[in-house]
Amino acid sequence: MSDAAKTRADRLRALRAMQAEAAGLPHPEVKADINVTPLVDVVLVLLIIFMVVTPLIASGVTVDLPRTANHSRKADDGKDIILAVTADKRFYVGSTRQADAAAAASAAVDKKRHEPEKTVFVKADARAPYGAVRTLLERLHDADIQDVILGTEELEKR
Repeated sequence: MSDAAKTRADRLRALRAMQAEAAGLPHPEVKADINVTPLVDVVLVLLIIFMVVTPLIASGVTVDLPRTANHSRKADDGKDIILAVTADKRFYVGSTRQADAAAAASAAVDKKRHEPEKTVFVKADARAPYGAVRTLLERLHDADIQDVILGTEELEKR
């Protein structure tokens, strides 16, 4: 648009505004409402996505933890080295399967050496043989790892 055309358009707009004012026509009011419907739609979609994805983020292997009455809660802050013992005597560090308890303890020692502030969290299935869990704890003790947490679930009160 050239300068002359722009100037002409501005003059026409000003002339129409003056005619509307002279005729006593009301000025159109500016509507300054915020449309929240798209915002609510986006928030609901994000909520659903988080609700679906959150259970999939659980670290380590899924095991059925033993239930105890005196259960102390500790939030999963991602600062634990998670060792798991399944019901069929399989050992895992995180989600990586290990050959035996000694290999699992060795992997935990390596992780502990790189990040000494982490604690070792042992999740043993309630149906896992006591001997398998005891062997893992002995290997951790032999490796001089003292801060070991045993995972349990809270007993449901009726």
